[in-house]
Amino acid sequence: MAQAKKALGKSQKNGRGAARAATKKYPNYIGGEWVASASGEWFDNENPADVREIVGRFPVSTAEDVAEAVEAAQDAADRWRRLPAPRRAEILFRLGEILIRNKDKFTREMTREMGKVLKEAGGDVQEAIDCTYYTAGEGRRLHGFTTPAEMPDKFAMCVRQPVGLCGLVTPWNFPMAIPSWKLIPALVCGNTVVIKPAEDTPLSTYNLVKACEEAGIPAGVVNLVAGYGETAGAALVGHRDVRLISFTGSTEVGRIVAGVCAERNAVCSLEMGGKNVIMVMEDADLDLAVEGAVWGAFGTSGQRCTASSRIVVHKKVYKKFTQMLVERAQGLRVGDGLDEKTDVGPVINADALHRILGYIEVGQREDGARLACGGSRLDKGAHASGYFIEPTVFADAAPGMRIAQEEIFGPVTTVIPAGSLAEAVEIGNGVRYGLSASIYTRDVNRAFRAMQEMYTGIFYVNSSTIGAEVHLPFGGTKATGNGHREAGTQVLDIFTEWKSVYVDYSGKLQRAQIDEVNFE
Repeated sequence: MAQAKKALGKSQKNGRGAARAATKKYPNYIGGEWVASASGEWFDNENPADVREIVGRFPVSTAEDVAEAVEAAQDAADRWRRLPAPRRAEILFRLGEILIRNKDKFTREMTREMGKVLKEAGGDVQEAIDCTYYTAGEGRRLHGFTTPAEMPDKFAMCVRQPVGLCGLVTPWNFPMAIPSWKLIPALVCGNTVVIKPAEDTPLSTYNLVKACEEAGIPAGVVNLVAGYGETAGAALVGHRDVRLISFTGSTEVGRIVAGVCAERNAVCSLEMGGKNVIMVMEDADLDLAVEGAVWGAFGTSGQRCTASSRIVVHKKVYKKFTQMLVERAQGLRVGDGLDEKTDVGPVINADALHRILGYIEVGQREDGARLACGGSRLDKGAHASGYFIEPTVFADAAPGMRIAQEEIFGPVTTVIPAGSLAEAVEIGNGVRYGLSASIYTRDVNRAFRAMQEMYTGIFYVNSSTIGAEVHLPFGGTKATGNGHREAGTQVLDIFTEWKSVYVDYSGKLQRAQIDEVNFE
């Protein structure tokens, strides 16, 4: 990935050695200290809107760095889990205040390193704030339960306990929100962590960890190790002392992570891909549906696991809806996310650029699909030094086409005709993923029928497929994940283990299921 970036920007980077030498370096955070990696090497964090700008330099971490971070987390584990959960939560509330204070700064830095427009980057930071406050509240609500025991003079209950040392491997598309989804619940539950951010967006995670330090989270509880997935990420996933791995990324890499965890009997929580559908019925408010489709397909340049990459439209309104969608897509302004007039920013890197363009070529070759708008890279003028792609709409597609089956993860959506709700639901369910789905209709009966029949983890009525609120569980079915959920109170089941406790005050041996209990 880094090599692809360097190849793209080679001609522009010549003669910029002095500027790069002055670029700020952001070290790892291990055991409460900010330290360089064992390799002594650094990688560049580039602005995808203009690869000539280096946002910062980050350590090329090795297995040795991961091992040091794991050791630091182990050393802090007992002290942190013994701190009462309400006290842990108080620190997290301070963290929320720090994030609020720095929201504007963190927003701009996120846009520089990831490319999403300022409003979306601000929403990313706000989601981390929301997650911090909401989850900190669970410090006083890590509920277990009591239950009647089978035997007399015996008390039975369940309590939660920390899983242990958690390894967090996070993606680049939500570089502060998703780390917060993992980090904050892990901490309030009493775990220590080592986090490995995506190499494309390490600064936002650095900012989150720096705020943790300022909030007073003790040394060793949170550790940050930057680097590449195949080295630092693999070392963290495979480390024998890391009890849990929480991973968000592609389905292909997630399967590898799951296999490594299975070999060493580690807990594994996976959030992976999506191929999400908006179903537009003939009675839908078309203006509203088009708004939702544009936002769902092209928000974050389509780089969301919940992106609306398929739009199934009833044949009675298909032509009109497609025309309206194309007109809106053609009117979107593509450019630097720091420009407040920009609607769609760049894609993340050269690999993504070429993969997305490759899928566009596939769609143009597939028999029947029609490229209704977009389809090209923008590389002239203000777009010359970035990774920009036109918002792209394919029309008249069939459900089995690759562009309608595979996750593209870019500003590309596919419009598919359907003759009924039942057909739309069949198409919607006809992919290997099951993350998010949506229906636009004025008929409450249809809405509830679709809600019942769509096999996804998230469902919307008269809204797009993207967006999440931190007090509801987030996750999907089928190849989207492995059954766990992030956010909400459900995330506590990832980062805690249940302990059943029995207190026998009868003064004698009682053997459940063996001794008879007589009524006298």
